[in-house]
Amino acid sequence: MHYTVKNLLDIKDKIKTYLNELNIINNPKIIAVSKTFKIETMLPLIDYGHIDFGENKVQEAVEKWTKIKMTNSKLKLHMIGKLQTNKVKFAVQIFDYIHSVDSKKLAKKIADEQFKLNKKIKIFLQVNIGDEDQKSGINKNNITELASYCKKIDLDVIGLMCIPPANLDAEIYFEEMNKLNKTLSLTKLSMGMSSDFLLAAKYSASHVRLGSSIFGRRG
Repeated sequence: MHYTVKNLLDIKDKIKTYLNELNIINNPKIIAVSKTFKIETMLPLIDYGHIDFGENKVQEAVEKWTKIKMTNSKLKLHMIGKLQTNKVKFAVQIFDYIHSVDSKKLAKKIADEQFKLNKKIKIFLQVNIGDEDQKSGINKNNITELASYCKKIDLDVIGLMCIPPANLDAEIYFEEMNKLNKTLSLTKLSMGMSSDFLLAAKYSASHVRLGSSIFGRRG
């Protein structure tokens, strides 16, 4: 068994065991964050049947995934990094999910491009839950307005996304995100990375974004 498949199975087992101990029912999708790794590293996971992969940069995703997605229609590609409006055209072509929508301008651009392609992207709205100057994401006080705008322009918003502040207790922020998601009557929640995915699963994360715990350290 390839080490990436073993790591994936170990992670699934950890989540199941942890949530069973808490009597919580949740089975989050694991997005294998493949940024900087070559497509060859993904093949054992793809052959095993894993379908959700994440990339941070549009150009890297286009170069890495265009060919293989043509031959494997089940694969789902998630844009989890900051998306610039001048890259939206290419992002809409290759990605199935965009996790980082944080402004009306970006939302409108995505809506326009997906209309041209007759394609419906699934959208997460990124919340700057720790109100950090250096991070992308919309202020939580403005999320209702952005969600309403997205609905108006026919974007398929399925949930919220966050990256909690580093070196602080992520549980506080995950709990707040879960409440915020319910307030907006959204069903999906993208949060949790290699260091905190168990806590994210505890607070109803539907998608966890894992890189190093599956592929090892990046060079």
